[in-house]
Amino acid sequence: MSEIIFEVREADEGGYIARALGYSIFTEAETLEELRAMVKDAVTCHFDENDPGRPSVIRLHFVRDEVLTA
Repeated sequence: MSEIIFEVREADEGGYIARALGYSIFTEAETLEELRAMVKDAVTCHFDENDPGRPSVIRLHFVRDEVLTA
């Protein structure tokens, strides 16, 4: 079972940005539901259907920045 990991961040202008770690795959969406569909579509477009390296699992890793004053 191979896996691909996407780092997901909130976009400054709203919505979400997802970037695959180790691959040139990038997508964005307004909602989490839309993002999940866009990530699946991006992976399908990036890997050939018969590619043995095509991942069978997609992991979304959510990163959230929080700034505090000292």
